[in-house]
Amino acid sequence: MSVSALLRKTPARAARKGTGGITLSDVAKLAGVSAITISRALNTPDRVSPGTLKRVREAVARTGYVPNLLAGGLASNRTRLVAALLPTIAGSVFVETVQALTDALAGAGYQLMLGQSGYTGAREDALIDAIVGRRPDGIVLTGIMHSPHGRKRLIASGIPVVETWDLTPTPIDMLVGFSHEKVGRHVAEWLKAKGYRHPAILTADDQRAGLRRHGFEARLRELGVKKVPAWVVAAPSTLGNGRCGLIELLAQDAGIDFIFCSSDLLAHGVITEAQAQGLKVPQELGVMGFGNLGFSGDIHPALSTVHVDGVAIGQQAARFIVDRQAARDTGPRVRDIGFSILDRGSA
Repeated sequence: MSVSALLRKTPARAARKGTGGITLSDVAKLAGVSAITISRALNTPDRVSPGTLKRVREAVARTGYVPNLLAGGLASNRTRLVAALLPTIAGSVFVETVQALTDALAGAGYQLMLGQSGYTGAREDALIDAIVGRRPDGIVLTGIMHSPHGRKRLIASGIPVVETWDLTPTPIDMLVGFSHEKVGRHVAEWLKAKGYRHPAILTADDQRAGLRRHGFEARLRELGVKKVPAWVVAAPSTLGNGRCGLIELLAQDAGIDFIFCSSDLLAHGVITEAQAQGLKVPQELGVMGFGNLGFSGDIHPALSTVHVDGVAIGQQAARFIVDRQAARDTGPRVRDIGFSILDRGSA
């Protein structure tokens, strides 16, 4: 009997205990083969004859059957899923990394799931607990600042872990990133070389932005700048925070001639407010951002900023996980991709 005839005779949603969804046995009955053959056709189609494969695929298409990937993954100890935790999906600075990670993993037969951990750390622990229990083939984290509980769970899980967008000689497992403190120090040297004498900093309150601030202020002190006005906003920062931040910083010191912002969005807000107040950028006020967002080179004046190769971070993170799962040598476990300062019109 054909699959079509069986479908006419058999209700697509037979009443039974459980979820009521189409099962592997249902598809096997409709295709006229065993459940093992269905499983083989879905997982290793090259081991099934063309005629049988056609019948199986027709049955799957007609019933809308979705394979239980979790059950298959438990049998093979592989899920083909990688989980990535980001502080926020609103943070455009991570977009290139997520896209590169998605593409590289897909090319190796893996799928990416995203979780939003926030900036406080409490939500990250809950996500780690949930993710570890589902046994993905890899976990990608943003940053290196994790709670003792989170680190313990990740290490004990045995799941390949890649920390990103930061740098430490003692990662949980593998790491690809750069030094935020060095970013701050290099920006300080750059602005001094440009002739600025009264810099300030406008920064979000997250850990990585704090490291950039520390490096920035420390290097300026070494260069003889005794006072660096600062204004801190809640992460994730916005363009509106940038506008308000400029007002607050000028209230502290009207002589400020340069502002280093912890994100391009903040810097864009500073430029917008400066223009609203009649301040000329960069003649009266230099502005630098961080992240090199897509719009940064197109605003007027074009934004000077710190560029980080987010694509390289995503690709290397994917390579770490794929190589580990394939039992290949991953090479050095810590990769410093560095950063560069883009000298544009705003400073």
